[in-house]
Amino acid sequence: MRYREGDEPPQGSADTADWLVLVSSEGRRVMAIQKKRDTAAPTWPSEAVPMQMHMDFAVSSVAELERHRERAESIGARVLLDRTDDPDEPLYVLADPAGHPFCLLVR
Repeated sequence: MRYREGDEPPQGSADTADWLVLVSSEGRRVMAIQKKRDTAAPTWPSEAVPMQMHMDFAVSSVAELERHRERAESIGARVLLDRTDDPDEPLYVLADPAGHPFCLLVR
């Protein structure tokens, strides 16, 4: 994926537009993300503060699952749920540094 033309972040700046659109190499919209400044971190699995998004990322093997979990943790993610003992669909639920949960799973 790449930034939609005009959505590129300014060079040397952490500031971004209110919307970020990612497109495929063919130019098709794949994902749109809206910036929100006053969001509280979700409290998953509690619904006290519900998730604002949820993404699943599929990998090809348990070895890849472990590699990607380690990488995610090295850049600030934390494990919320370890379900790697499930023979049908091993997975981890992790939270990004802001607390948003996402899943890594074997397909």
